[in-house]
Amino acid sequence: MTDRLLRGIGVSPGLAIGPARVVHWELPKVEERVVAPEEVERELARLQEAIAEVQAMVRDLRDRTARRAGPEEAKIFDAQLLMLEDQEFLGGVERLIRDNQLTAERAFEFKTLELRMLWAQSGSAHLRQRTADLAGIALRVLHQLLGHPVAEVLHGGDGRPVVVFTRQLTPGLTVQFEREHVGGFASEEGTRIAHAAILARSLGIPCVMGLVGGLDRIEDGMEVILNGTDGTVLLEPGESEIAAARHIEGRRRRLAETLADTAGQPAVTLDGARMTLRGNVDLPEDLESAVQHGADGVGLLRTEFLLLGRTAMPSEDEQAAFFRRVVDRFAGRTVVVRSYDLGGDKFPAAFRPPREANPFLGWRAIRVCLDFPDIFRTQIRAILRARAHGDVCLMLPLVTQVEEIERTRELVSEAAESLTRLGVEAADTLPVGVMIETPAAAILADQMAERSDFLSVGTNDLTQYTLAVDRGNARLAERFTPLHPAVVRMLRRIVEAGHRVGLEPSVCGEMASDPMSTFLLMGLGYRVLSVAPRALPLVRWLVRQVDLVTAERAADAVLACSTTRDTVAVLEEALAKHVDLDLVGRGRLPGDSGTATLKAQTQG
Repeated sequence: MTDRLLRGIGVSPGLAIGPARVVHWELPKVEERVVAPEEVERELARLQEAIAEVQAMVRDLRDRTARRAGPEEAKIFDAQLLMLEDQEFLGGVERLIRDNQLTAERAFEFKTLELRMLWAQSGSAHLRQRTADLAGIALRVLHQLLGHPVAEVLHGGDGRPVVVFTRQLTPGLTVQFEREHVGGFASEEGTRIAHAAILARSLGIPCVMGLVGGLDRIEDGMEVILNGTDGTVLLEPGESEIAAARHIEGRRRRLAETLADTAGQPAVTLDGARMTLRGNVDLPEDLESAVQHGADGVGLLRTEFLLLGRTAMPSEDEQAAFFRRVVDRFAGRTVVVRSYDLGGDKFPAAFRPPREANPFLGWRAIRVCLDFPDIFRTQIRAILRARAHGDVCLMLPLVTQVEEIERTRELVSEAAESLTRLGVEAADTLPVGVMIETPAAAILADQMAERSDFLSVGTNDLTQYTLAVDRGNARLAERFTPLHPAVVRMLRRIVEAGHRVGLEPSVCGEMASDPMSTFLLMGLGYRVLSVAPRALPLVRWLVRQVDLVTAERAADAVLACSTTRDTVAVLEEALAKHVDLDLVGRGRLPGDSGTATLKAQTQG
C-alpha cells in the first residue's frame, strides 16, 4: 500500500473520495516582445484596465468569503488589494513599459518574478508566506492581460465533486469553487498557517498540504481518498478500501450527531474526576462556536488577527472593546489572552521585519513585545480595562527567561497606575502566566511556576523545539509527534512543577484536541485543557467514556517507554477498552506514513 500512499500535512479535517482534478493554476507563459514607442501609452492603459478588473475580482472574492466563511477570513484578501494599490510596485511595472518598451504582461511578469524571488530568499517567513498572495494576484493580472479565461473546476466526469490537486493553493482558488463541486483540496506547497488552509478549515473542506512531489503521481480523473485529518492521500483505492473509508466516515458522522448532544453535559470521567475544557479562539467567529460547544471559558485568545489587513497597530480602545466582548460572552468564566505572538511567520504590515536566517528561533513573541514596550503597554492597558468586567488573564508566549516574566509584571504595574491616574475604569492588577513551549521553559518550570499565576503548555512549539522538527515541513511530518518519550517526560515535569506551588497547569496546544493524547494528558495529571471549539464535543465525550485510574496507569507505563511506537501501543491498548479507536483515531507511528491508520480502517 505504501507505494500508493502520499503523505503530507493535514490542515483541514475530513474525508474526500472522488476523482482527482489537477489544476495547473500557475503563471502563464509570456512572450518576449517589445512594442513601438507610439504603443507605450496603449500598454499603460491595458495595464490599468487589467488592474481595475482584477481589483473587482478580488473584492468579489472577499465578499464571497465574508458570506461563506466570515468577515475576519475575508480580510485575507485585503493584503492582495493592498498589493494592487502599491504605487512602488505598480510604478516599477510602468517604468519597465516606458523605459524598455515592454508589453504590459511582460513588464508585470518581470516585476512579479523579481519581487517573488526577493521574498522567497528573505529570512522572514512572513514574506515567504506572502508569495502565495503575490502568486494569486500575478495569475489573475497576467491571465487578464493575455485574455485567458480564469480556470474553473466543476464536477468530475461522473458528476461527483472532485478532489483538486495543485502546486500552490491560493486563497482565491480556495473560495472560487462551491462546496458541491469540490470534495477536497491538496497541494504540494503550504502548511497549516497558510491563508488557504485557514479558509479551507472555515469552509469545512478537507485539505492536505505539503504533498512533496505529489503532482508527479497524480493523473486527472484518478480515483483518490483524501484524509484531511491525518494528511494522507491514497491513490487508486480498491472497492474494499473505498467501502471501508465510507463506512468509517459514516460512523464518524453518526458519532458527530451524538457529540452534538454533549454541550450541556459536564466533562466528568466514569470515576468522578472533573475536567475543565476551554476553547482556543483564533478569530472572532470562534467565539460563538466555543459558546455553542459549551466551552468552560477561553484558554487561548490569540490576538494576531487584530492585525490582519492593517498597516497600523490597533488602538487601546479597539482592543479593549474586543476583550470586553469576549468577557461578556463568557461571564463568570476565565478568559486567557495571549500577548502578541509576532515574528516567525506573523509579522503584520505595521512592522518591517528584520532579515533573519532562522526567524522561528529569532526575534518573535515576548521578545518583540518587550522590545516595543509602547505597543505591549497598550495591549496590557486594554486587558486591564476588560478585567474590570470579568476574569481575564495575560499569557506570555515563547518565554525562556524568568526576567521576561518580571519585566512584564513591571509593565502591568505601570499600566495600572497610569489608568488609575487618568480615572479610567480598569483592574488594578492582572494575573500573568507563562506559555510553556520551549525546552528552556520546561526545564525551568519550577522557577517559572514560582513567578507566575498560571502555566499553560503550548504543545505545538514544545514538540517542535524539543525534537528539532519543523512542524510545517512535510518531509519531517512523520517525526513530528507529541507522543515522543522526550515530550511526554517534559509534560510530566511541567505538571509536577505546577502542583508543587499550587498551580493547575493547562494545555492549549493541538495535542489536547486528539482523543488519544487527551487520554494521556489526563493520566499525566492535567485537569484543564483548551482546544479548538470544533474539538470540544469529541474531547468532552472522550472524558466521559474513560476512568482516571486507567489513564494514570497508562501514563505511568508510557513514561517507561523508550520509543514512540511503544507509547502508541500502550495508549491504544488502554483506550481500546473504552472507545472504538477507528472512530476517534489511532496513533500514527513514525515511519508508517499513515499506513497503520489506513490498515485499521480497511479492516473495519
